[in-house]
Amino acid sequence: MAQISHEIGKRIRTFRRSRHMTLEELARILCKNKSTVSKYETGEIVLDIETIYDISRALGIHVEQLLYCTPDRVPISDSGSQSAFFSGLTQFYAYYYDGRVNRIVPAVFDVLLMSEDHRYKIMAYINFTDFSSYQNCGTAFWGYMEHYDAITNITLTSQDSPMEKAYCQILATYTNTDVKWGLFTGLSAMPMMPVAIKMLFSKKRLNEDEALLQKLKVTKEDIRLMKLYNMMTVL
Repeated sequence: MAQISHEIGKRIRTFRRSRHMTLEELARILCKNKSTVSKYETGEIVLDIETIYDISRALGIHVEQLLYCTPDRVPISDSGSQSAFFSGLTQFYAYYYDGRVNRIVPAVFDVLLMSEDHRYKIMAYINFTDFSSYQNCGTAFWGYMEHYDAITNITLTSQDSPMEKAYCQILATYTNTDVKWGLFTGLSAMPMMPVAIKMLFSKKRLNEDEALLQKLKVTKEDIRLMKLYNMMTVL
């Protein structure tokens, strides 16, 4: 329990600082005194679930971004060979290239639980600077993953706004390879507009080097197919 409280406290402090919020400001929002909030961050006080929810709302994050160890991630089962690519994974990675800032944007997907209708609840953390604290990210989503005969669909909802949705479609996940191409669609915040992006999904972390950057860029073949089909496709 001490380790859990310590790790949750570290995450509270990280998110508070990333939002340029002082201890006094957070304490005022929570209707607590500064010393109490300080003890939350050092793990000296064991937090109850209601307080964790209050803190997540005060910081503008999803409650699961504060949790440590619980809920445990669950492995994805290979039901009927529909999801061989994801089979056994409790976490996977994705990457896309953002030409507006000329860099690779990483993402981490945590598999939290399987619902009664055999969908997997997931958290997606996109656009962070340090994999060791990926929950402290530019955008966090929660959502569900579903497997079909030839495709895996991921439906995501922004933790900041229930109206903001994103979708991932990954083709032929019944084949067991190290990486898979997918299409990420949703709303961009800078500026606000619909986007469709090539996204590379991977079982393991990839080196964010020039070779990966070139793979993530739109190619001449991508453009040829867009002109041919009059639509964005990723094969």
